[in-house]
Amino acid sequence: MSYGQELKAKLGQANFIKGWVVLLAAIVCTIYIALLALSFGSSEVSLLDFFKALVEGDTNNPAYRIIYFSRLPRVLGALLAGSALAVAGTIMQAVLQNPLASPNIIGINNGAGFFVLATSVLLPGRPAMLPLSAFLGALLTALVIFALAMGRGSTKLSLVLTGIAMSSILGAGMNVIMLLFPDAYIGASTFLVGGLSSVTMDSLQFAILYIVCGLAMALLLRREMNIIALGSNAAKALGMAVTTTRFLLIATAAVLTGAAVSFAGLIGFVGLIVPHALRFLIGSDHRVLIPASIFAGAGFVTFCDFISRIVFSPYEVAVGILLSLSGGPFFIYLVIRSRRTHND
Repeated sequence: MSYGQELKAKLGQANFIKGWVVLLAAIVCTIYIALLALSFGSSEVSLLDFFKALVEGDTNNPAYRIIYFSRLPRVLGALLAGSALAVAGTIMQAVLQNPLASPNIIGINNGAGFFVLATSVLLPGRPAMLPLSAFLGALLTALVIFALAMGRGSTKLSLVLTGIAMSSILGAGMNVIMLLFPDAYIGASTFLVGGLSSVTMDSLQFAILYIVCGLAMALLLRREMNIIALGSNAAKALGMAVTTTRFLLIATAAVLTGAAVSFAGLIGFVGLIVPHALRFLIGSDHRVLIPASIFAGAGFVTFCDFISRIVFSPYEVAVGILLSLSGGPFFIYLVIRSRRTHND
């Protein structure tokens, strides 16, 4: 069987029409969840009142102020962070050919977080630098992990172990920063667990550009992800510049992860849960998997954030805690399943 036939056979496992149906369902569900999150909260306000005040320019209207200054930034932040982290996880799993790869598992989140904390200490009062520093931290961490784990005799497990080691080192680095610079600790608790309660329009305006560009690049490289998922030898046989393509994909995942971390903190497991759920439903064709990840990830994080502030009202649980409670067992399940597959 030729490599081209192998690619078609692999993608043939996915029902292409079913994939687009799932994508449409994800879009509809995400819009519904976003409207739901805007409508409900600790204060009872109406979206109709908000739009009426928006049209009339009545910025003192309670519905306008609650939704525009509190709920809208939070929902936008959840949509952006969810889509970015889900697509980043999908990219990493394709590039590294490892189902356990995701930004938080292999330490990319902590790399971005370390650079964000360092920038906030060294360059205070410059929010425009946070997305850029988060991207650089995520990219450098990804490249180091990739270089360490892809040596001769390496296995898929070596990538995860290397990532866990890097994550531990970078986590210690963040603790050192907060110990030496107590001011950096202010608000860091939400940042470290991942939360959206402090998201504002100002904190989103710089990250939006990075995320939009990253998502656009991921959409443009969907075909390349299908090919590179077959392995280096197959990709080279099909004429792909494997090293260049891998770097572009890793850089794209770093842009998405870094931008999300810059305002949402160290939210984890989105890039693990969403891609696996979608592959179970629609297969491994990245032509559909990437756009589906954009909307499924956005809806998933928005729903989790909505649950975290509604179910425990009047108290609020950071969405990162809720995702860790669900993602931890899911990761253990994947490890066990991967071990059984390897033994078979």
